[in-house]
Amino acid sequence: MEHIETYLAQLGNRSDQRTGAVNTPIYLSTAYAHPGLGESTGFDYSRTANPTRNILQEGIKNLEAGDYGFATSSGMAAIQLVIEGLLEAGDHVVTLQDLYGGTYRYFHAVEERGQYRFTYCLSAEEIEQSLNDDVKLVFIETPTNPMMTEFDIQAIADKAHAVGALVVVDNTFYTPVLQQPLRQGADVVVHSATKYLAGHNDVLAGLVACRGEAIGEALAFQLNTTGATLGPIDCWLTIRGLKTLALRMNQHQSNAQAIVDYLKTESLVSQVFYTGKGGMVTFEMADQSKINDWLHAVKIFTFAESLGGVESLVTYPKTQTHADIPEELRLKYGLNDGIVRLSVGIENGQDLVKDLRNAFDHIR
Repeated sequence: MEHIETYLAQLGNRSDQRTGAVNTPIYLSTAYAHPGLGESTGFDYSRTANPTRNILQEGIKNLEAGDYGFATSSGMAAIQLVIEGLLEAGDHVVTLQDLYGGTYRYFHAVEERGQYRFTYCLSAEEIEQSLNDDVKLVFIETPTNPMMTEFDIQAIADKAHAVGALVVVDNTFYTPVLQQPLRQGADVVVHSATKYLAGHNDVLAGLVACRGEAIGEALAFQLNTTGATLGPIDCWLTIRGLKTLALRMNQHQSNAQAIVDYLKTESLVSQVFYTGKGGMVTFEMADQSKINDWLHAVKIFTFAESLGGVESLVTYPKTQTHADIPEELRLKYGLNDGIVRLSVGIENGQDLVKDLRNAFDHIR
């Protein structure tokens, strides 16, 4: 593959040889004519295959250096596809305690129904200690949401594969621009494409890429069977967003670093969590009682859930993204009531720093 910037900008271009359309057409048809008995153009019914979706799926496959790609109706649908497509009833999963709240909610729900078993870990050491021949799958985020803890994918993959377990990595925060888990030993990578990949807070989507024929065929069967596929218009919106992903990630990261540099000097901030990469920044407010006033004082940042769009957002995990995680579990990995998460957008970095500084000055 050529440089990722070139691949992204060219994604889907010239895919319609009949008309010469530069951009990917949106194929809205749910049914496709058969040339004859037992013959097919490769498209029969849109749940099984759609030309617009195929381009997006080919794109995520190549971006993540995989063998197969899949587009689902949301990020959670992507996770559900992987879990239910690769596991059997009663299988054991090792995962992290520091997870996106929606992922934890889903894991907890299926475990409560007796479908699978989960072991939750706080560190790479705990993951290693939990691995045995009974474990079928390891699921991690790196960095984690929202505490921004990074994990060595290759090291975890080596240990997991030694006991016959698959490794799944949620790559939503870093995207293929900054991290390609399949190249580091993972078997499957998932994205909430709603976030950075689509990038404009206007589409709900999930993407999956994987290595190996057995995994790919299992996921293809599961997706066709359950039907949680991404519609053609949303596929087109995601393709359109991907074209500027590399440019956006550069600006996200530059702005995030400027904000981190400021927050580390701010007396009303007790801790800053940032990996040095990407556009996500988490910090701890020294005085939790002032959070609500501070949220009312920011003007450019919008107090909202989600992340990864061109606009800067601020999220309070306790009541938003991680509201379903019990307090005693949150506190184990540092997600206390003072934690605030920033999704740093692509606005002017000086304006963003000024907005935060003015909000802190307002509550002094």
